[in-house]
Amino acid sequence: MASAEGKNFEAIVKGKEQHNKNCPFPPHTVRMNPFEIERMQWEEGDTIAGLRLEGDGAVGTGSFRLVCDGNEPPELEIEERETRFVGEPIPVPVGPGGPREDDAPPTGPRFTG
Repeated sequence: MASAEGKNFEAIVKGKEQHNKNCPFPPHTVRMNPFEIERMQWEEGDTIAGLRLEGDGAVGTGSFRLVCDGNEPPELEIEERETRFVGEPIPVPVGPGGPREDDAPPTGPRFTG
C-alpha cells in the first residue's frame, strides 16, 4: 500500500495535469492545510511536483488547492515618483483686455440703448 505522502504527491501531479488542460496559466503554488503539511512531514516552502508548497488554514484537511496567475494575479509593483517643477513660471496668455484685478468686471465705455 502506498504511503500518505506518495498518495498526496500523486494527487497533486494529477491535479496539476488537469489544471494545465483547462487553464492557460500554469499553477505555481499548491496550498494545503498546515496540519496536512505537518502530517506529510513536508515543510512550507518545499517544492512538490514543481509547485511551491504553502500552508493555508482555509483549505480543508484531505484536500489541496492549486494557485495560478489566472485565479490570483500577482500584485503589480508601482513605482512612485515625485514631480518637481524647476525654472521660471510659464506665462499664460489671457483674453482681450488683459487680466482683471479682484475678478472685477472690465472697465470701459458702456453702451445703452
